[in-house]
Amino acid sequence: MKIYTKTGDKGETGLFGGSRVSKADLRVEAYGTVDELNSVLAVVIEHMGQMDLSVDGLLSVQDMLFRIGSHLASLDNPKSAFLPELNPLEIKRLENEIDELTNELPPLKNFILPGGCLSNAYCHVARSVCRRAERRVVGLDSSLDSVAFIIQYLNRLSDYLFVLSRQLAKEQGVEERKWEA
Repeated sequence: MKIYTKTGDKGETGLFGGSRVSKADLRVEAYGTVDELNSVLAVVIEHMGQMDLSVDGLLSVQDMLFRIGSHLASLDNPKSAFLPELNPLEIKRLENEIDELTNELPPLKNFILPGGCLSNAYCHVARSVCRRAERRVVGLDSSLDSVAFIIQYLNRLSDYLFVLSRQLAKEQGVEERKWEA
């Protein structure tokens, strides 16, 4: 199978279900940003693996982001039997991980600047891409249950990535950079 199809050479792409839309369509922008987030998370995962830290949580996130992308690419056909499940327990899982990590960290008294170590910096990049993905999804039809779930999930994921960035700095013995106006 060839990787190139030439079907997008005129600025259109196919959605799940067969309809074609402009590559500038809000849905394409939304799932493209989710895909970008997934790629940045891969860098975070690689850095965490080099530090011998568990990456299981982020691997679950990557799976969920693929699920989310498939739902965003099928908003014309939201009842498709081929769509993978978006489990609300995934939001609760993120909340539990946020709480666990927060309990291990010093209380937050200042805004934190990204950086200090590479894994922290990439985690902040992932967090900011996640926020952009959330903004893109907010621009879609929020009357669909899947869109409401996706907004919630991305909102919680960005919080998780912020707390994870703090934990990664701690793991490497790096002092957080406090923003002081």
